[in-house]
Amino acid sequence: MKITRCKENPIVTPGIYEWRKATVFNPAVILDNGKFYMIERAAGGLRPFHCYLGLLESEDGIHFRHVTDKPIVTPDTFGFPYGSVQDPRIVKIDGKFYMTFALRPSSYGYSPTGVGKPDEISYEYPGEWSKPESFMTRSGIMVSEDLIHFTLVSYTTPFEINDRDNVLFPEKINGKFVLLRRPEEYIGEKYGTEKAGIWITYSEDLVNWTEPKLLAKPRDDVDWEYKKIGGSAPPIKTEKGWLILYHGVDKDNVYRVGAMMLDLENPEKVVARAKSFIMEPEEYYEKFGLYIPNVVFPTGNVVKDGLLYIYYGCTDTAISLATVPLDELIEFVMAEN
Repeated sequence: MKITRCKENPIVTPGIYEWRKATVFNPAVILDNGKFYMIERAAGGLRPFHCYLGLLESEDGIHFRHVTDKPIVTPDTFGFPYGSVQDPRIVKIDGKFYMTFALRPSSYGYSPTGVGKPDEISYEYPGEWSKPESFMTRSGIMVSEDLIHFTLVSYTTPFEINDRDNVLFPEKINGKFVLLRRPEEYIGEKYGTEKAGIWITYSEDLVNWTEPKLLAKPRDDVDWEYKKIGGSAPPIKTEKGWLILYHGVDKDNVYRVGAMMLDLENPEKVVARAKSFIMEPEEYYEKFGLYIPNVVFPTGNVVKDGLLYIYYGCTDTAISLATVPLDELIEFVMAEN
C-alpha cells in the first residue's frame, strides 16, 4: 500500500501562541463548504502538561492558519482548569458539527518509553471527579454550529475506566447515532478479549448509549497490534462499506495504522480487515519528537476529488498529512481480507 506523505510535512508545528508553544498533534479535520477546518490538540509546556483545542482553516488542506488566537475549548470549559482536553474528532450531521473528545481533569504524565515524561499532578475536585477517578480519561461529545462555540452534549463513558478514542460515525445508521470506543479496562474472559480493542455503541439522542459491544480486538498473529488497537479518524462511507482507519501498538510502543471495512447497514459486522498496516513511522518527524517517539496517529480524514487526506499526529509533537487514492485503499483492504 503506497501512502504519499506531503512534501511540506510536518504541516502544522508548535509556536506562535503561549498555549501551543510546546506541542501540537492529533487533529480533527473536516471539509465544509470547500474549506478545510482543523481542530488541533496543543500544549504550552510539559510541566505541567495541560492541553487545549485550537481552530485553523485552509483552502488547500496543506497550508493552515489560525481562525482565532485563543483556544476554542480548554479544560476550564468543563470546570477543570488543571486538566487536559485531548484528541478531537469531528463530523457534521444535520447541519451541526459534533466533536468527540477525551478529558483528563488532572495534569498527567504518560511515558511508555521513559522518554519525555511530563509531570503527573493530581488535584482535588469535589464529588465524582475526586481521586482516583481524576486520573482516568473520560470521553464525551460537544456540538457547534460555527466550529468556534462548542457546548457539551454528553459524556459517553463512565468515570471509573480509561475510555478514549471515541469516534462518531458521520451519519445515523438505521435511525441511530453510532460511536466507536476503546475502554482499556474491558479485558478478560468476561469481555472476550485479553487486550484493549474497539467497541461499538448506539444512541437515539447522543446522551443515552447502549452497552458497548466488542467490534475488533488485536489479532494474535499480527505483531503490530501486539498491545492494543483503537479507532482513529471518523469512518468513511464507500460502496464497499464503512472504511475505518485504526491504530495498533506493538511490544516496543511503535504506533502504526491499519484499515478495516464495516457493513453499511450493520456496522457490527467486519467485512474486511487488512492484515498489513498502511502506515508506520518512517520519517524523522515520525520517529523523534518532544514526547513519545515512533508514533503516527491519524485522527482526521477528508475525501476530496477521490483522494483521501489523512491527518495525523507525529510523536505527539507536530501534525502531518498523507494522501492516497481512496479506490486504491479500498481495493487493498478488500484484497487482504
